Amino acid sequence: MAMRPGTEQKLLDAAEELFFTRGIAATPVDAVLDRAGVSSATLYRGYPSKEALVAAALGRRHDDWLGTWDAAVATAEDDRGRLLAVFDALDAYRSTPSGSRWCAFLGTAAEYVDAPADVQAVLDQETGTLRRRLTDAAVPLVGSRAGDLGEQLLLVVSGYLAMRLREPGLGTDTARSVASALLDAVTWVSGTAARPARPAGPRR
Repeated sequence: MAMRPGTEQKLLDAAEELFFTRGIAATPVDAVLDRAGVSSATLYRGYPSKEALVAAALGRRHDDWLGTWDAAVATAEDDRGRLLAVFDALDAYRSTPSGSRWCAFLGTAAEYVDAPADVQAVLDQETGTLRRRLTDAAVPLVGSRAGDLGEQLLLVVSGYLAMRLREPGLGTDTARSVASALLDAVTWVSGTAARPARPAGPRR
């Protein structure tokens, strides 16, 4: 018998709350079951292992994050804004109920020396999504150099998220400024834009 959608939601809510705040290794499955109010038999109908539950919670989080990112891109006024919309999305996501637990993906990767295949697949998916979307958004701005810029921005975003693990209240201003400077540098080298004036202060 398949798990009921409402039961599955409660289970994933509990898993996300506990795994990504207390830590995966520090959270026994029984604690998740107690928080969700479901039995172990119900759990194993849908998820054969703790790792499968971790992967499902990450997968749902990935989908929620993409929805927030899409909404930020949709409100951008130009190609530059669509590229930098990732930072608007990060700001917006942190205001959601689960946003304070970001970045669950980096935290999960740090917990596993050798992640199980189902968990690693979701971690790889999240990294791939970031890389692909940043690169695609860079194409209208820098053309053939989009791959290089995408990799640079992936590092900026990942570095910002890593710092959030140390400083939960950290905003995106500095990361956005670094990304803007990288974009300006690439467009100048590519000859796709006039050389930017030397900024008088931090860029926004």
